[in-house]
Amino acid sequence: MSTVFLALQTNEETRPIIEAILQDNPGAVCDEQPAMVKINADGRLVVRRETIEEIIGRAYDLQELQVNMITMSGNLDQTDDEITLFWKS
Repeated sequence: MSTVFLALQTNEETRPIIEAILQDNPGAVCDEQPAMVKINADGRLVVRRETIEEIIGRAYDLQELQVNMITMSGNLDQTDDEITLFWKS
């Protein structure tokens, strides 16, 4: 299975987002660097708006994620509720 990943800047805004992503993707591996966090997952990685909102305690638009996103790997499918990274077979 191919690995997908999402790399985010390390800052106060992204810490709860990273927590939410890891909560929703128990098989994901978090690689923390000085200025970024890279989250790797085999085959699929899902970012759920609802989980982020539960952690931060306010409404969250998934478009906000792009402000702190460094890069990603995989095909992207995005709705108002989820961002999914995956590789097409």
